[in-house]
Order: sequence, then C-alpha cells, then structure tokens
Amino acid sequence: MFQWLRIGGCSLPRGRYFIPDVDGWFLLICFVRLSTIDISNKLLPFLFLYMSEQFIVEVASEQHIHFAEQICAEMESSAKARGTGIAKRSPDYIKQKMLEGKAVVAYTKQGEWGGFCYIESWSHDKYVANSGLIVSPSLRKSGLAKLIKQKIFNLSRTRYPDAKIFGLTTGLAVMKINSDLGYEPVTYSELTQDDEFWKGCQSCVNYDILMSKERKNCLCTAMLYDPAEKKQENKKSFFDFAKNSKILERLMQIKQVAFLGLVGKEKKEKEQTEKTNQQ
Repeated sequence: MFQWLRIGGCSLPRGRYFIPDVDGWFLLICFVRLSTIDISNKLLPFLFLYMSEQFIVEVASEQHIHFAEQICAEMESSAKARGTGIAKRSPDYIKQKMLEGKAVVAYTKQGEWGGFCYIESWSHDKYVANSGLIVSPSLRKSGLAKLIKQKIFNLSRTRYPDAKIFGLTTGLAVMKINSDLGYEPVTYSELTQDDEFWKGCQSCVNYDILMSKERKNCLCTAMLYDPAEKKQENKKSFFDFAKNSKILERLMQIKQVAFLGLVGKEKKEKEQTEKTNQQ
C-alpha cells in the first residue's frame, strides 16, 4: 500500500516522501510531507482529509488494549535508536490510560497499529503533558504524527480547559508540530515542579544530566501552551518556528556536546577516585 521515494529536480522540497497508492490529482498533493515547513496552508485541509481516510485516529478505549505491548516495545526501540530518552512505561500503564480515555491511538483500516500518545496531569490538574508520542517506523514522515498530536491536544483542551499543556522533546519535527499548535519554548522553571513528573524521567538515559542541572536544564527542549495567555493575546503564537528552527537545532547540538561531555568527565573522575581509594 505504501512506498517511499526520493524526489529531486523539481519544485518540491528534496527528501523522502510518502506516496499513497491512489490515482489522480490527490497523488500530487500527497507528495508534500506534513513536516515540511514550506507547506501551503491551502493544501492542509486536503492532506488532513486524505490522511483521515487512510488512518483511524481516535480516543483510545478498551478495544485498543491489544496494542499496548507493541506500543511499549516501539517506545523502547525508538529511544535506543535515537540515543535519547522516552520515559519507559509498562503495558499495564498504557492499558490504564486507554481505559481512562486519556490516550489517542492510530491504526490503518486493516487494523495495523500506527501511532499513540497519552495524557498525564500534574499539580492538581494545573499542568498537562501529552506524552509518549510514538509512530510506527514504517509510517514516519507520513504526517500521522501531526494528526495524533492534534487529536491529543484537542482531547487535553476538552478534559483540562484551564491547564497549561507542556512537553519535553529532542526532536525538531515534534517542536514544529507543537509550535503549530501554539506551544512556545520556555525554561524548565515554567513547567510543573511536581516531583512525580520528574520521577518519570528516571528511565531516561539522560536522567543524570537532568539531576546534575537540578532539573533546570537537559537535552530536551521545553515547550508550553498557556490557555490564559492565548486568551489574552487572542492570536496565534508569536514564536516563528521556520525562522528559529536552525537556532534550535544548533542549540540542541551545543547542549549535547556540553552535557554529554560533562557527564563523561564526571564519570571518569569518579572512576579515578574509586581506584585511588582502593589503593
């Protein structure tokens, strides 16, 4: 049903594109991937319409719990491949979120799992996180992540209309999607200070970095949607991702070099101290 091509020598941006097995003018529209920042707003309704016809993206329930094992396995596999952290969650935890109606699941019309995301609330529901966004490897760069994020964002706004919605991510693609939804980059101090939230980072490979910075910084970029501010502004986010994407990418690279280098240095010093003590 799906195939991947590399396209060059035309007006479309270079890269990998998701080509549906369909006829006519709709094929041309779907050459443009949703993660491309130059996409025309006029095409978005058609792209969303097409994607919604290819995938079912809905609030999870009891009928979806059979996906839990696959979701957890893909979360762990993705974290290892990227060398960055996704907080580990057990299948039982994923099933609980589904049964509570605090998750969104995507799958094909044939019943194959496509993606997932869930809601967590903190500080007496004053803060909400859309966590654990994961898409099946074969469906990445298809625009499915954008559909899932939009669905989980709408669900969060419905269930927690006054809550600040935040996220931590190392992925520029996710930052772009968040920015389109109205999120803006913030410092860690503007996130929930609920200890239970930060305990969820313990399974992340970068947890030592987070703690060494006293939870004030890490490799992830913090982004926040504040409904109170949006209501006052009565306008879209002033943060222009297209203009700032290169800066964010460079900042992430600097953080990786600085933080990972610092952890490596501290580890060597600790090992050297232990050897000295043993002698």
